[in-house]
Amino acid sequence: MELDWGYLSALAGRVAHSIAQKWAIVEADDVKQEILLHAYAHRPAIEANYTSEDFLWKIFNKAGTQYASKERNYRDLLDDAYYYTPDEAKATLKTFLYTDDELSQMVGKKDDLLQARVSDNIVSARIDAASSLKQLPARYQQLLMRRHVYGLPVSDQADRQALTRAAVALAQQMNRTLRTRKNAA
Repeated sequence: MELDWGYLSALAGRVAHSIAQKWAIVEADDVKQEILLHAYAHRPAIEANYTSEDFLWKIFNKAGTQYASKERNYRDLLDDAYYYTPDEAKATLKTFLYTDDELSQMVGKKDDLLQARVSDNIVSARIDAASSLKQLPARYQQLLMRRHVYGLPVSDQADRQALTRAAVALAQQMNRTLRTRKNAA
């Protein structure tokens, strides 16, 4: 099947415009280019669904949104502000076991339970983690709480993989929360 790249380009442009309106950090032309690169790299899938504009829209929207998300994460990493790592996000979840009073007693002291030095920013990290956790899908929330707050094992392979993705998602959301709070100040 011969693809009409003019048609695909027009559709990619409409999708890119929609994404650029939602993601202020990207330009519609850049998103369109990434969508078309994705379409070219995945021609068999495009050819198989060429007659379904709704399905093509979904494919293009996913590719464009992934690009915008990658750009936002890259910008967050380079904006010279503090950046939470997945390991720090997991360590912060472990502090959920403590009350605020217990945590205030530990700030700046060696914490034998966590096997880590609790820094002075743990209170703000907890706030970021608590609000960010609510933004994640329910499955991610449950897995993170099960493993890193309650200390229960996760034995299923699919759940272990999802737990790894959940920790990354939590760190990314914590970074967004941190930037939002910083920009509001």
